[in-house]
Amino acid sequence: MATAKKIDEFAATGRRKTSVARVRLVKGAGAILVNGLDVKEYFDTKDMIDTVSRPLVLTEREGQYDMKVSVKGGGKVGQSGAVAHGVSRALIIAEEDLRPALKKAGLLTRDARMKERKKPGQPGARKRFQFSKR
Repeated sequence: MATAKKIDEFAATGRRKTSVARVRLVKGAGAILVNGLDVKEYFDTKDMIDTVSRPLVLTEREGQYDMKVSVKGGGKVGQSGAVAHGVSRALIIAEEDLRPALKKAGLLTRDARMKERKKPGQPGARKRFQFSKR
């Protein structure tokens, strides 16, 4: 028999570029674990840490939820954006009345910008070989 899911645990998925983050929010003291490490150990710069915690700061919920995040794919900046997207979605599952504030801040929109593919017969996505008349 499968174990029942805790009522006070809220899970959501966030995406950015090629990164995918699975976020679980649990009522707690504000601990943030990313792939088993503290957020300050996993993400290098203050900007990335601020990106991760922005949904909580915006909704004045920092220190009220513990976060356990599993993130993979892409680079660190894309991963921090994916985590922020996942946290925003999980917060809405936890408290529906936070939707307008998060939506206005643009945290619920999946950032669809991706790396453009390299085209055949060209050195890159947009770059062309030098044209020679003769």
